[in-house]
Amino acid sequence: MAINVEEALKLVYTFASPTQSEIVPIENAIHRVLCEALTARHSLPSFDNSAMDGYAVRVEDAGKTLKQSCVIFAGNGEEIRMVEDQCIRIMTGAKIPQGCEAIIPIEEVVVNGDQITLPAAIKASQHIRLKGEDIQAGMELLMEGTLLHAHHISLLASQGVTHIKVYRRPRVALFSSGNELKMHYETLGSNQLYNTNTPTFAARAQELGCDVIFTGTASDSLESIQEYIRRALDADLIITSGGVSVGDADFTKEAFTSLGFESAFESVDIKPGKPTTFGRIGTTLILNLPGNPLAAALCFELFGQSAILALSGRKDKYLSTMTASMREPFKMKKGRRSLIPGWYDGATFSPCEKFGPGMVLPLSLANAIMMVDASVEGFEAGSSVKIIPTRWCMSSEQQNALITY
Repeated sequence: MAINVEEALKLVYTFASPTQSEIVPIENAIHRVLCEALTARHSLPSFDNSAMDGYAVRVEDAGKTLKQSCVIFAGNGEEIRMVEDQCIRIMTGAKIPQGCEAIIPIEEVVVNGDQITLPAAIKASQHIRLKGEDIQAGMELLMEGTLLHAHHISLLASQGVTHIKVYRRPRVALFSSGNELKMHYETLGSNQLYNTNTPTFAARAQELGCDVIFTGTASDSLESIQEYIRRALDADLIITSGGVSVGDADFTKEAFTSLGFESAFESVDIKPGKPTTFGRIGTTLILNLPGNPLAAALCFELFGQSAILALSGRKDKYLSTMTASMREPFKMKKGRRSLIPGWYDGATFSPCEKFGPGMVLPLSLANAIMMVDASVEGFEAGSSVKIIPTRWCMSSEQQNALITY
């Protein structure tokens, strides 16, 4: 019996655990996921310093003409004290001298040799960057499960961090089977087609930060498929397609079962994609998607992406949606929850004109999908809908409703 999408995704998240950890230099940490929380080693700034090129002064000297006593450059470690009736030339980033109450930018004073005339009003602490105003030593900087981006690397570098502990990239193994399919680098025979599913899964898994292993093409025999499964069992996730629908004339399901496949689900109430199967052999997750290209790709976005986000150790592992308005009216048949590909332009969503489960072209014309409830027969232009992006990852720390009603 088919289970609903919510139940299926809950089982995916239950079965999928984060990979083991490894240590990498921060230069190689882009798009890696932190395996531990990090706290600040140092306050930033580590000392009071000037935010401007200008003059260090006291508030009570507003409107006065003072003599410039010296110049403080950034990096100067000498302890300098303010002297009455004098000011100090100071550069951006230089340590604030003792007794300084404000910094006056150079363009706000009148310079006559070493005589500096100050403005009539001076605000206390102006243009002074205080110790720890950005980061306090001991505060939590990054949470475990954070996907690292360029500005996280800036943060780590500011603390003198050289190496961090991250989750190992998930290993995804792919293999194809079936005499009727050929890889894109092979020559087609009569009545044969190119295999588009395997390259699609490989590309999307790489986009999601996985290490991908393609083990080859199995022949249509139980022994051959079993051997290819065994070769892939050191991976975290094996993704295949086809071979499990009623009437499929191959040995895929039998081969997995014979090797101890533990099923989580074998049918999902979704169109297209009902025969989607998920489970595991030992600690290796198994996802078998429909054989039809569009159906396989759309279901990958739900179940493959969810499994990979969970394996990656991300705290925001749950798929999330964006809200858009329908660009034009759209009619559809009710009766089963449906996945509809289309284009999101930043405000509106336009379903693809044609998107049969066996088609390939709609994949290149879509950047989002809409999952529509079984009760829906269509939408008027301007209707609010939920969409799941397919060209970037939209995820959350909490599980959200993905269905448009």
